[in-house]
Amino acid sequence: MNRSRTLIEGVAGRRLTRRRFVQTAAALGVAGSFTRGGTLRVSAQGAKTKVVWVSPRGTLEVLDDYAYWTAKKMGYFGDLETEMLPAIIEATSSSKAVAEGKADMSFVSPGVFSLGVEAGIDLVSVWHQVAQDTFDFAVPKGSGITEVKQLQGKTIALADQGWSSITDPMFAQAGVDPASVKYVSIGAAWPQAVAQGQADAALAWEGLRAEWGAQGLDYDYILGKEWSKFPANSFQIRRSDFEDESLRDLYTRYLRGWAMGLEFGHQNPRAATEITMSEPSISDTLNNTFKDKAVAVESMWQNATIFRGDWATREGWGWHDMASWQLFLDTIKEIGQLTKDIKAEDIIKNDFVPGANDFDKEKVKADAMGYKLSPEYEAVPVPEGAGA
Repeated sequence: MNRSRTLIEGVAGRRLTRRRFVQTAAALGVAGSFTRGGTLRVSAQGAKTKVVWVSPRGTLEVLDDYAYWTAKKMGYFGDLETEMLPAIIEATSSSKAVAEGKADMSFVSPGVFSLGVEAGIDLVSVWHQVAQDTFDFAVPKGSGITEVKQLQGKTIALADQGWSSITDPMFAQAGVDPASVKYVSIGAAWPQAVAQGQADAALAWEGLRAEWGAQGLDYDYILGKEWSKFPANSFQIRRSDFEDESLRDLYTRYLRGWAMGLEFGHQNPRAATEITMSEPSISDTLNNTFKDKAVAVESMWQNATIFRGDWATREGWGWHDMASWQLFLDTIKEIGQLTKDIKAEDIIKNDFVPGANDFDKEKVKADAMGYKLSPEYEAVPVPEGAGA
C-alpha cells in the first residue's frame, strides 16, 4: 500500500484534525501525489521555462478553469510552456505535488493550504483566484434550511475527510460548534448523498451548482458568497521559488495569462465558455455534462462572479485581502485547526499581482467582444453583469 493511500485511509471516517494530519504526515513523510492513472509523471524542471499547475479536484473536466483555457486559446501565455494536471480527491495532494517538485503551482482552499503549512509544506499563496467564498452547502429541496447555523448536529457529506478543514471554519464562523457536526466521506459519489438520504447537506461550490443541476440533482443552496467573510481558493508556489528572483518574470507572465483570461471571461462569458467546452482534452465530458449550453454558461458565470468579487475594493485580478485572510487564520487557530498564530503576510503575497495585471485591457476586451460565437452559444442570453 502506498504512503498516500495510508494517509487517506488513516483519517477515513473521522475528522481530519490538525494533530492527526501532522502526526500521520510526519510518520509517513510528505507523501507522493497521484492522478487517477498513477503517479504524476510530469516534474517541474530545474531551469524553468514551464509552469505545471495541479488541480485539487481530481479532474480537469470542469468549467472552473475557463481563464486558463481561454488564455491558452488566445495566446495570452506568449511563449511560456504550461501544463495542467489533475490530482486525486485528497485534501493536500496538490500541495504535496508542488512541495515535492512534481508541479509548480497548486490551487487549494485556505483550510487545506493552512493544514499544509502546519505540516511543514512550505508554500506561499501568490494569486487569490477566488475573491469571495466559493463554498456552499447543498440541502434537500424545500427543507427550510437556509442558514449554516441550522446545520448544527446534522450529517454533512464530503468527498474526502480532509475537506473538514474547509467546513469546520465555516461552521465556526456561523457560530456552530464543528464538533457537533458528523461527516460522512463518500468519495466521488458525495454529490448524490443528499438526494439518497445519506446526509442532511453536502459541501458544494460555485460552478458546481449548475453542473449538479445539469445532472438532475435538484437542491437548495446556502451560498457562501452571501454570508461568509472568508477568502477562498488561491494559487500557491514553493517559498523557494517565490524568493528566487530569476523566477519572478516567469511567474508574473504566467499569472498575467490567467489575469487576461479572467478579463476576457468577464467581458464575454459566452465566448469563454465556448472556448473551454471546445478544448479537445476535456470537451467530450463537458459537452456530455452540459448538453444545455445555457447551463454551461451559468456554471462558468457562477465562477466568474466570485473570481471578480467586490471589484471596487480589489487591486486587480489575483489580489489577496489580508484582513479576510487574517480573520480566517485567527478563526482556525481558535478552533484548534492551527496550533500556532500565523500572520497572513508571512504566507500570503501580493508581489506578483501588479505585474500580472499590467496588460492591455482594451485589447483583451476587443478580443472578447470580437470573438465569433457559434449559433448555439449566440442563442444563450448574456449573463447579467457581464462586462460591467
